Amino acid sequence: MSETVFALVADWGPWVILASAFLSCFALPIPTSLMMLTGGAFVSAGDLDLWQVVGAAFTGAVLGDQAGYGLGRFGGAALAARLERRPARAAALARARALVDRRGGLGVFLSTWAVAPLGPWVNFIAGATGLGWARFALADILGEVIWVALYVGLGMIFASQVSVVAEVMGDVMGLVAAAVVALGAGLWIGTAMKAQRRARADRAGRAEGAARGT
Repeated sequence: MSETVFALVADWGPWVILASAFLSCFALPIPTSLMMLTGGAFVSAGDLDLWQVVGAAFTGAVLGDQAGYGLGRFGGAALAARLERRPARAAALARARALVDRRGGLGVFLSTWAVAPLGPWVNFIAGATGLGWARFALADILGEVIWVALYVGLGMIFASQVSVVAEVMGDVMGLVAAAVVALGAGLWIGTAMKAQRRARADRAGRAEGAARGT
């Protein structure tokens, strides 16, 4: 895989990075992170220009995210129903819907880098559920800045060990994603418990008021 990516970046430069960043937004199995690491390594060696690599990765990612949002906005429930016919896609869409419902723009922001595998599904769900475009775009742009800067920067710093860094980052981002999910679940449980306590207090207050009235 690494040799193929190196050859593609060497032959096509920023263009292949742009294309991979765009296509990965449609849940295609494309090693975009490795592409960006490789692009950073070529920048470090002086073979590619930093701003061309960063610009290509950022532009491809944002355009792809916007396209996914557009599909959700205009395809809506009908397209979602078709996607949910496969159990794996249905599960991914369910997780994406939960993230957007609970966190809104913050969920979009996290999906661009902290839980990147969920990103394509979050883009679609954000459009399908009517999350405002301006809110989506701002969260998306901020998140993609972090994602691109992180991987291109690591590629520049560890130019001679790109494959190792890619493997390590895969493990690290997996842990980050798990932590984000655990944190979200903890916050949701805490909110639910507070709501339950308030409901009990309200019922107790009403019961006490009724008892005094009699």
